[in-house]
This record gives sequence, C-alpha cells and structure tokens, in this order.
Amino acid sequence: MENVKLGMLDGFLTTTRSHHKSLKSLFSRNKSNGDDQDSPSSTVNSPKPIPQLSTLANSVVSRCSKILQIPTEELQHHFDTQLPESVKELLTYARNFLEFCSYQALHIVSCRPDYLSDKEFRCMTFDMMLAWESPSVESKPQDKETASCSNQDSEDEDGWSLFYSSSTNMAMQVDDKKTVGLEAFARIAPACAAVADIITVHNLYDALTSSSGHRLHFLVYDKYIRSLDKVIKASKNALTSSIGNLQLTEGEMVLDVDGTVPTQPVLQHIGISLWPGRLTLTNSALYFESLGVGLYEKAVRYDLATDMKQVIKPELTGPLGARLFDKAIMYKSTSIAEPVYLEFPEFKGNSRRDYWLDICLEILRAHRFIRKNNFKETKKSEVMARAILGICRYRAVREAFHFFSSHYKTLLAFNLAESLPGGDLILKTLSSRLVLLNSSAAQHDVSGSPYAKRQPKLSPVSLIALTQLGFILEKEGNLEGEAIIVGDVCVGEINPLEMAVKQSLLDTGRAEAAQATVEQVKVDGIDTNVAIMKELLFPVIEVATRVQLLASWEHPCKSTAFLMLTCYSILRGWIRYILPSIFVFVAVLMLWCRHFNKGRPLQPFKITPPHNRNAVEQLLTLQEAITQVEALLRAGNIVLLKLRALLFAVLPQATDRIVLLLVFMAAVFAFVPLRYIILVVFVEAFTREMPYRKESSDRWVRRIREWWVRIPAAPVQLIKPDDNKKKKS
Repeated sequence: MENVKLGMLDGFLTTTRSHHKSLKSLFSRNKSNGDDQDSPSSTVNSPKPIPQLSTLANSVVSRCSKILQIPTEELQHHFDTQLPESVKELLTYARNFLEFCSYQALHIVSCRPDYLSDKEFRCMTFDMMLAWESPSVESKPQDKETASCSNQDSEDEDGWSLFYSSSTNMAMQVDDKKTVGLEAFARIAPACAAVADIITVHNLYDALTSSSGHRLHFLVYDKYIRSLDKVIKASKNALTSSIGNLQLTEGEMVLDVDGTVPTQPVLQHIGISLWPGRLTLTNSALYFESLGVGLYEKAVRYDLATDMKQVIKPELTGPLGARLFDKAIMYKSTSIAEPVYLEFPEFKGNSRRDYWLDICLEILRAHRFIRKNNFKETKKSEVMARAILGICRYRAVREAFHFFSSHYKTLLAFNLAESLPGGDLILKTLSSRLVLLNSSAAQHDVSGSPYAKRQPKLSPVSLIALTQLGFILEKEGNLEGEAIIVGDVCVGEINPLEMAVKQSLLDTGRAEAAQATVEQVKVDGIDTNVAIMKELLFPVIEVATRVQLLASWEHPCKSTAFLMLTCYSILRGWIRYILPSIFVFVAVLMLWCRHFNKGRPLQPFKITPPHNRNAVEQLLTLQEAITQVEALLRAGNIVLLKLRALLFAVLPQATDRIVLLLVFMAAVFAFVPLRYIILVVFVEAFTREMPYRKESSDRWVRRIREWWVRIPAAPVQLIKPDDNKKKKS
C-alpha cells in the first residue's frame, strides 16, 4: 500500500516547485478570473465541482487543486488510477478522495517556514476536518449553511485573543455549530507533523476539547496553532541567545528555559548547598547557570544523551537538606558524585515541577529508545525531532489553555508509551517503521500504475517538519531530495502504528476504570485497614482456627478422626492432589459466579469499622506498631547472630550437637521417602497437645528453649560514617 501513498507527487513535484506563490494566493477561494481566462492555468483557477462530493468537500478540493496547480479532474484521475480498489469503494470514495487531496496539499503548504502564522492555513485545515465528517452529497452537514470557518468574516489579527483568552467555553458562545470530532481531527491533523503526532493525537484532542463538550471549535484550534507558532519562534530566539553562554554542540537546540524571572528562580541543591540560577533544556542535556553578582556563571551540563545510568524523578527538598516541599526533580548519574536536586518554587501546587519533569523524561527516554535500537544518523534525528515537536505542542497547549497532563493524558509520545498498557508495542511498531527510513523494499504492485512500480521511501516526516520550521538537527542529511512523503497517516487505511495506538487506548480505558475502583476503596487509618483485611481473609482465618482447635485436642473424637484421615492421605500419596484440588475448586467457583451473576453488579463488601480515633490515638497506635516491628527485627537479628556463632563454633559443645543433628537429617532425607518424613512431622506437631504427650512435649520444648538461651550471639561492631566529605562540601 505504501508504494502508492501520495506517489503522484513524484510526477509533478518539479512543476509545483516552479510556482512559488504566497499562502494567501494559494488558499484564496474567491479570486477573480477575468485576467486569467486565456491563461493555461484557467482550469486550475476555476476548478469544476465533483458530483460525489459535498459543497464543503468540493471547496476543500478546489483549494487543494490550486495549491497543487492541478485540475480537479486530473486529481480524481490520479486517485482512480493509482490507488487500489480497496480505497475506492462506493461508501468511502468521497472521504478517501478528500484525504488524498488534503494530504498532498498539506505537504506543499508545510514547506514554507511561516505557514503556522498564516490564518488561511488554519482555516483550510479546519475546513478539511469539517469536510471529512461530511464528505459526500448524501452525508448531512452539521448546520444549514456551509460549515466552513472560511465563511466567517476575517477578524483582526491583533484581536484574536479577545474571544478566548479567558476560557475555551467562549468558543461555544461564539459559534456552537462548526465543530470537529475526534476521528476527523485524528485523520487530518497528523498529516502535518508539527500540528499533531499520531501517537498522542487523541490526548491532544482531549486537551483542546476539555471545556467544550468533546467537540473542537475553530477558535480553540486557531488559538492552539497560534500558541504553537509562538513557542517555535521563542525556541528560535532562545537558541540564538544561548549559543555563546552554553557552548551548544552541533545539532543541539534549546527547548525551554526557566529561572529568568527573579521572582521565579530555579534552585539547585547539592548536599546542603543551595544556589539560584537559570535552567535550560536542550535535546541533549540540562544546563544550569548559577546566578552570581548580576551575571550568570559558567553553565554546568547534566547529560541526557549518553548512557550513564541517569535517574530523573520527583523529590522533596527544603532548607539545609530538610524534606519539606514537593517541588523538585532529582538528577543522578554515574558522572556526578552525589544527586542534584532542582527545585521550582511556586505558591500553589507543583505544576511547574511536573512540567519540567515530563519534558526532561521525554528527552531521556527518547535517547534510551535510540540506544536500544542502535539508530544512527537520520533515524536518530527523526526520533529526536518527534520528541522535540511533542515538547513544543505540550508547551503550546500548556501556555494557551493551562493544561496539565495526567498519567495517561500526556502529549509526549515516549512518556505516553512508557505509561500506557501495551506501550512497548507502540515503540516496537515505531522502531519497525523507522528501520524502513530511506530504505527501499520490494513491494507488490496492487494498482498497475507506473507510480506504483517505483520503490518508495518512508520519509522522516518529523525531521522534515522541524527542518522546514528552521531548526537543523542533521546538516549532512539530504532532505530536500525527498519527493515522496509517506508519513503516519495513509489514504483510506490505518497504518500499523495507528492500530497499535488504538489498541493501547482500549486497554487504557479498562485500566482507568479499574484504577477508579481502587481509588474508591482506599480508606484511612490503620485500624480500618486491619479490619478490612481480616474480613477479606476470613475464610483462611476460619480454616486455620478450626485446624488449631483440632490440634488442641479439646474434642478427642474429632481430632482422632482428622489425624487418621490425614495420615491415610499422606500414606496413599493423596496429599500431592491438595493444591491442584484447591485450584480446581476456585476455578469452578469463579465459573459458577460468572454464570449466575451475569449482568448483576457486585455487592459491596460490608465491614464494620472500629470506633473513630483522634489524631493522638492514631499516633500512639502507629508508635506501638513501629515498636512491635522493631522488636521483631531485633529478635530476627539475634537469631541470625546466634546461628552465626554456631556456624563458627563459638560454643564447641553446642556445635557438636548441631553437626550430629545435621548429619542425621541428611541421612533421613537421603534414604527415607518424603511422604514418611511428612507423616512423622505432621504426627509430631498435631499430637503435641494430646493428653498423653502434653507433659513430655512441654518438657522437651523447655529444654530446647533453655539450650537456645545459652547460645551466645556473635559480636557486632557499629562504625560511625566518615563526615569528612560532608565537612568539605
């Protein structure tokens, strides 16, 4: 299929390159043709409508025709002859043809470095999404008039923020009809790699529509693209101003800078030392510049690219090493002696820290993905370009709508793959597609067209998009010669990467639903949690209580019957079937519950909690529990130290007895069948409280306890840590 995706560009790209017009003239739909009626391109300027398409779809196709400098009839001819029959079925013909024209036009338009700042680009892409939802004449439009944002009166470029600077709800008040759904956004937006990524496009849509009823309005979409354009331009300016101070390497670009405002510094903690300064993130490292007397000192570089066992995680910080404020990230690697803590002070919450944690982890995980797959040159640059564009989109949404991503709603591709169920399959699919970059593989000719016989090349679409925006990651790569652009979206089909993402999203829904139930059953208090655990383990506790009651021989008849039955089972070898029988019983019970409880909700587990305790009582309970745990640890250490003393013959007489016991046990396990050993152990333990054995058993236990008390413990010496390093620091 990939040998026909956008293959027609190879035939007329040279013609298109000779018509470098402004985006205004390319996007313009209402153009006077009085002077061009006799020109060769009159058919392009006056495209003929296609009967199968709706009014809006014909409008979009006509604009694509002008951009491509190809008549609509020829576009339709290319679509009919070059693409396989599977995408030309009657029910999907209009939508697939619209995708065919839109993807090629977006490729031409995105070759200009300033296309994001052009309002006509934003209107055209939004119209493509609207037309995707109602592409054919049979489909019902969303409103009585043509649902096109281009039909709105052109607004003042400086007044755009007046309508939606406060909330996305304003978009619903301005225009409630012209909205776009998730599927349309997911099919059109990723065709422009700078606007959306196929891995995170669903989360991007959720972020843009969080306040508008899960429908995307043009004003929200317009604000997002404007914010994205500002972020990209700010990165260019930061790159220009930071080259001298940071001494960046070739291909290294600045992604974000924090700490430049005096009221919002970044604090670096190393040991007990604390320094304010400026933090810069690039696609290879973190740079921290300490603030001296009015000037920034030489930057300290914390590498993210090479394999140095880096660890980045949230951490608590405070003055003099106190752990008080949850507003910092910790960086640790083999290149530094002790961890570095970077604190982001703010009055409310820790969103500033969380943002920097996300973007730092995205760069770190992107480099790990590169090393894992041993990517070099173009493949490596493509991975980094995908991560860089993801951070730019994250910044744009965060600054425009104050969006803060959750665990499964992040806009960063590699962070999302790390957290999603089945995210490793997404990265595996991405890796398999990246392997095909700039490599031609023999493919079956499904259309018989001359374009399909050529061997296409998967293109580094993210790297090309970043280069077209003015950022250079790979100077030696020949990206201008790429005539066939095959990206993450394909006409009329879902590529493997998109299928992996959709499957992972289905699993995510189940995980989120399960996590919601977990949050509902969480309770506070040690006593309450102990009460819940006792109720849940009631069957096990009840069985253990009944066995203990039989072992106490309070009812000799029952105890004797249980003893004889168990001994017979051991001798017959039936004991090995106990565990399989338990598994089968549980499986039958689950099937029975599934059959008879189908469709009925699970009844809540009723528990009577203990009486409420105040804060002082809860602290005392916690202190008592800690004391008991400490006593258990102390007793365990004493047992281990006494065993150490026996092992090294501190008490020779006791050691001799232990040696004889070990030799005897070795002989028993070597020559006696295991079932007889189990039988003897069971009879000895079960009859210990028997009236005929109780006195002798107590006497033997007393002798063993007295013997154990006389065993000395091995000595222990506590060495104080050397504080010279701390004093020097």
